[in-house]
Amino acid sequence: VEQTLAVFNTATLPFYWIGFEAQRGNPRTEALQKAAKWCADHHLTTKGHPLCWHTLAPDWLLPMTNNFPRAQRHTFTRRFLDAAFDLRERLMVDNLRKGAARREQLHYADEALACVRVYLRLALHWEWLTIGQYQHAASMVAEIGRLLGGWLKATG
Repeated sequence: VEQTLAVFNTATLPFYWIGFEAQRGNPRTEALQKAAKWCADHHLTTKGHPLCWHTLAPDWLLPMTNNFPRAQRHTFTRRFLDAAFDLRERLMVDNLRKGAARREQLHYADEALACVRVYLRLALHWEWLTIGQYQHAASMVAEIGRLLGGWLKATG
């Protein structure tokens, strides 16, 4: 470990959703927090992969939109997914920026996250999601919000 730490000063935390929550309802939050703490204790700068990635979504995520009514499924699902992908893209771009430019992208990501929250609430209100589906998705969105808030705080 010492030889590796002598050469590298950055570590990437792997929290793609597919591995972060491979089994619905069992996120690996504690393991990632432990890894982040280890990195901090060893003076490694951490970088996080985005939770949302179009090719690495958990198997259970997208099929839930199949329950949306056919007449609204395309339009609503498109907007919902666009908001999720906007969030993902903002987080990706943020990884490439520093300082004020990073803060700006984080604020854009926060706006996209707010849109995702609205679409989830609408889907629940219109009874397109069960309360269990909503609670689960909402808890994941809340987790993304906590991570994003921590990143904003750390960025200054």
